[in-house]
This record gives sequence, C-alpha cells and structure tokens, in this order.
Amino acid sequence: MAKTVNRSVWAAPYAIFLLLFVALPLVMVLLYAFQDKSGSITFANFVKFFNTPEDVHTFLYSIEIAVITTVLCLVLGYPAAWIMSNSSLNRSSITVVLFILPMWINMLIRTLATVALFDFLRAPLGEGALIFGMVYNFLPFMIYPIYNTLNKMDKSYTEAAQDLGASPRHVFAKVVLPLSMPGVASGILMVFMPTISTFAVAELLTMNRIKLFGTTIQENINSGMWNYGAALALIMLLIIGITTVFSGGDKDIEENGGLI
Repeated sequence: MAKTVNRSVWAAPYAIFLLLFVALPLVMVLLYAFQDKSGSITFANFVKFFNTPEDVHTFLYSIEIAVITTVLCLVLGYPAAWIMSNSSLNRSSITVVLFILPMWINMLIRTLATVALFDFLRAPLGEGALIFGMVYNFLPFMIYPIYNTLNKMDKSYTEAAQDLGASPRHVFAKVVLPLSMPGVASGILMVFMPTISTFAVAELLTMNRIKLFGTTIQENINSGMWNYGAALALIMLLIIGITTVFSGGDKDIEENGGLI
C-alpha cells in the first residue's frame, strides 16, 4: 500500500522561499542597522539620522508625496471603479481592461513615456511631474481592489435600500460606501507603500532635482555605508508596518461587510 504523502510537504518550497528571500533579508537589515563598521552593537546610525536635517526633511517630504499621491488616486480611482462596476453605466468589459492595461507594462517604461510626454508638451519636470507620474503609475492599484469589492457586492443590499425608499445618494452613502471600505483600505495600502519607497520614478521625472527617501537609502548603500543605509531602510519599514497595522484594524469591517 502506497504511503500517503503529508500535504504539508508541498508547502516546503514556499517556506524555503520565504525564509531565503523575505525573512533572511529582513534579519540582515535589522543586524546591519544596529551595527557599526566594526560589527559592534550601536544606536549611532539612528542618532545620525535624527541629527541630519537633510535626511529627516527627505523622509518627511517622501511621506507628504506618498499621502498626496494616495489621496489623488483615491479621488480619481473610486469613481472609476464605481462606474466600471455599475452595469447601467458600463456595459463593456473592455473598459476594465483599459484601466488595468498599464499594469502589464514595466513601471520604468511607463515613467520614461511620461517624461517623453512632458518633453513633447514642453512642460517642466519637477514636483508637478513627479506627482503626475506617481498617480499615473499607481492609479490602477487603487482602482482594481475597489472595483473588485464593488463588483462582488451583494446587489440585494442596494435593492433593499431602494425598496425602503432610500434615494440614490443615501443608498451610496449608507450601503455602497461602507461595503466598499475593505477595497478602499487595500487600495490605500497598495498605493502608499510602494510610493513612499520608490526612487527611480522621482529621479526620472525630476532629473534628480528632487530626492525621495528611497534615493537616500540607495545612495548610502551604493557608497558602501551599509549600516546607515540599513538603519534608514528599517525606519521606512517601521512606517510602512505602522500603516499596515492601522489598516489591518479594519477586521470588523471585513467581517461585517463594512456595516458597523
């Protein structure tokens, strides 16, 4: 009789992958961040960060750009997702493909195309171009989770509200919007986290005139300052982790379909 293979064996390749390419790099960042060049334990890397006004300013400016990008993506993405999920307004699946199509192209190629567009329009490259490029690159990451949530929403909730005499405005405010909050939270995470750590987009769209925190980390690591670069990366990871924890607090929203 053939021996039954334990199903947990099939998870071994994934466990090895997570160990080598997720857990191990994080441990190395943690170790380097609290060490000096000689390998001694120290907090000097973090003290250096708070005593370097340029790096602190870059860090705060990166958060500002990430917040602006996330808000703009939400303002533009929610109506687009709602229109795509509303069968009375959108009767073609081609519309969904057109919004998701940019995700099939490499981000650097999209950014270079944006640079070419600004050159063609003779528009200056700077903060405005940076925010435009960020929104253009990350807007699909806001639209898709919201659209997915709205598309899977039980239509009986809205029908019940309409039967009870609720106006379209009240149906949206009291039913559709609360039920779509899990998608909104997911979209915010998918936009905010990569935006705060990006550097290539800023370099291309500002001609290196505007530096984000990801660029600061890259410059220190390329200069051989691994310990300080790891400390900066750890600070960024902590901010992203805090954002994730606060967003993860919406468990009740997910479990109750957004109606709390």
